[in-house]
Amino acid sequence: MSGMPEHTASAQDIDHVAARLGSSLPSLARALERQVSRHYPHPKPPEAQLALLRHVEEHDGVTVRAAAEALLMKPNNVSALVTQLTEQGLLQRRPDPSDKRVAHLHLTPASRQALTEVEGLISAHLSRALRALTDGELDALGSALGALDSLDRHLSPRR
Repeated sequence: MSGMPEHTASAQDIDHVAARLGSSLPSLARALERQVSRHYPHPKPPEAQLALLRHVEEHDGVTVRAAAEALLMKPNNVSALVTQLTEQGLLQRRPDPSDKRVAHLHLTPASRQALTEVEGLISAHLSRALRALTDGELDALGSALGALDSLDRHLSPRR
C-alpha cells in the first residue's frame, strides 16, 4: 500500500489503541457536554446545530451544500438546521448575487456571543481538569495533539 506509513507497532497494539480511543473520545465528549449544559445559562443548542454554527464561524459565507459536505450531513438536514437557526436569530441566510437559488450563511451577533460563551465554558472545564493531571500526563497529552489532528484528517474526508 502506497502512502501508508511503515509501523513497528503490531496489529494487536493498533487494535488496542483503536478500541481505547473509540471508547474514551465519546466519553470525554459526553463529560464535557454535561459540564457545559450544567453551567450554560440558556438552553444549549443541540450538537448538530453547534457543529453547523462552528463551521459557519470558521467559513463565513459558506453555502448549505458545502456545509453539508464538510459536516458529512445530508443537504436537506442542514437546510432544516439553517431554518431553525435562522428562526432563532442565530444564523443569517443571504442570497448569492449571481444565483438566487444559492444562499450564503453568516453568524449573527447573538450566535457569535453564544459560541464564545460555550467555547469559554469548554475551555474553563478542560483547563480545570488538566490542572489536576501530573506533569507527565500533561506532556503526553501535549505530544498527542498533533497525532490526534492527523487522526482526524484520516477519519474525515472533508479536510
